[in-house]
Amino acid sequence: MDSLISGTFVGAGSFCCRQCGYALTLSGNETLTDCPGCGGTDFVRASLFSTERITGGHGGDRGDAGLVQPAPADWDTQLARARGRIEGPGEYLCYEEGGELRTVALTREWTRIGRSLAADLRFDDPTVSRRHALIVRQPDGVRLLDDRSLNGVFVNGARVEGKALQDGDEIIVGRYRLIFVRVAADSDTEDIAAPDPTSMGTVG
Repeated sequence: MDSLISGTFVGAGSFCCRQCGYALTLSGNETLTDCPGCGGTDFVRASLFSTERITGGHGGDRGDAGLVQPAPADWDTQLARARGRIEGPGEYLCYEEGGELRTVALTREWTRIGRSLAADLRFDDPTVSRRHALIVRQPDGVRLLDDRSLNGVFVNGARVEGKALQDGDEIIVGRYRLIFVRVAADSDTEDIAAPDPTSMGTVG
C-alpha cells in the first residue's frame, strides 16, 4: 500500500500511522497531520474497522475506538482530584488535555461536542467530527447522543447512538476519554438550621 506523508491533501478516509499503528479518520477536504500518538509522518490508507484494538482503562476492548490511547495509570486518582475541585452539585464532564485534567460543568439543556467552532465543548483534533456528540439534560436525567459522527461515540467501551448517563460513565469521543460526574446536593447541609431561640436557656 502506498505511503502518505503528513501535510498531504488526502480528503476523507481512514489512515494508519506506519510507526505506531495510530488510526486517523478525516472527513471533507483535509490534510494529514503528524501522528498524535508518536509524532510520525508516514501513513497508509486504512479501514477504520481493521485497526488494532486497544485494551485497558475502564472500558476494556474498544472495538472501533482503537484510536483512543489507554487510560493513564493514575486516572482514578485524577478523577478523585477532579471531584474534589467541584464546588457545587450538578453534572460535569472531566477529561485530560495537554497533561491537565479539565472539568466542564453541564449547565445548558444542550451541550454540543465536536471540532466545529460552534461546539460548546470543542476538540480541535482530526479524530473528532465537526458535529460529534450531544449531551442533553432532561428532568429525568442526562443523555448522550451520537450527532452523526464518523468515528462513533462510546460509553464504557460500547458504541451507542444514545444512552442515559450514570455517574462515573466513561465516554469516548475521537481520541478523547471523558468521565461523566454527577454531584448530588448535600442534603445534610440543608438540614442544618439556625438554633431555635426558644430552646436556649436564659442567663440568670
